[in-house]
Amino acid sequence: QVQLVESGGGLVQPGGSLRLFCAASGRTYSNYIMGWFRQAPGKEREFVAAIKWGGGSTDYADSVKGRFSISRDNAKNTVYLQMNSLKREDTAVYFCASNPLGVGGRSRDAYVYWGQGTQVTVSS
Repeated sequence: QVQLVESGGGLVQPGGSLRLFCAASGRTYSNYIMGWFRQAPGKEREFVAAIKWGGGSTDYADSVKGRFSISRDNAKNTVYLQMNSLKREDTAVYFCASNPLGVGGRSRDAYVYWGQGTQVTVSS
């Protein structure tokens, strides 16, 4: 069992930055993939970024590549999502999730454990 708690969301102006945090407790293994997804009102939950606990390999959705950066601190069991150059279309609830299979990092169905989400609003 893995418990995930997100924090760091808020209101930011276009072009601004935010850093999201995902604190994990319970069992995590090096083959786990940790992902960030987001869901805007009236839209489906979509993949944002993912990182492997062991090795730290990363993957990003095209819409955030070059602006967002995912990282992890194994000692703190925490995953971060640094979001720069934010756009209005980045407004959504952001969810942290854990994928114990270690494959299919972009697929929602591969993620078993989910946090409660944190709201990010980009507006002037």
